Amino acid sequence: MPIYKTISDEGGTTIHIWKIEETYEELRNGLDLTDNSISRLSGMKSQLHQKGFLSVRKLLKHAGYEDANLYYNEFGRPFLNDDKHISITHSFEFAAVLISDLEAGVDIEKNREKIVNIQHRFVNTVVDSLSDEDLVKQLTVIWGAKESMYKTYPYGGLSFHDHIGINPFLFADGRSSGRVIFENWKKEYEIKFEFLKEGFTLVYALVKS
Repeated sequence: MPIYKTISDEGGTTIHIWKIEETYEELRNGLDLTDNSISRLSGMKSQLHQKGFLSVRKLLKHAGYEDANLYYNEFGRPFLNDDKHISITHSFEFAAVLISDLEAGVDIEKNREKIVNIQHRFVNTVVDSLSDEDLVKQLTVIWGAKESMYKTYPYGGLSFHDHIGINPFLFADGRSSGRVIFENWKKEYEIKFEFLKEGFTLVYALVKS
């Protein structure tokens, strides 16, 4: 299945989502990969990760880019060579690429019960609030929002628990807001999310001007 869904938002933001149903060979076909990408691909032990990697390159191609237009800094954050902002995510059978004029991040997560057992690692009850809605979905939104905001930070050292916060939200609203406060980086974000019918949650964060 080529494109599962495309979302357009403010600031020239477009999110392309791929549902991975192809074989490795089908995904690899037609892609012009750099030597570095070929090396990375061959070093992946899991075919699930390989297919996620290739589906991201398919999405890049769909958006008008080639693998050679993408590069990473020393902390692993991706960049495009035309100064557009890019964020990448893949989880099991889904992958997404966000391209924007704004600083922005995207995350897809599978809704899984085990997130309840690790919530203490990323939920800070001083700045994060939980409602009485489905706990697994709430925690998945919080994680996805923090991951999305984290992806806009170009350096290392951020703590999900201590440096990234998200305001209260309701599922019906499909949105919230959040912030990253760490050293000289103090930015507010608009958070948007939706639940995919296959049991996954898509979250993205756009920096407020």
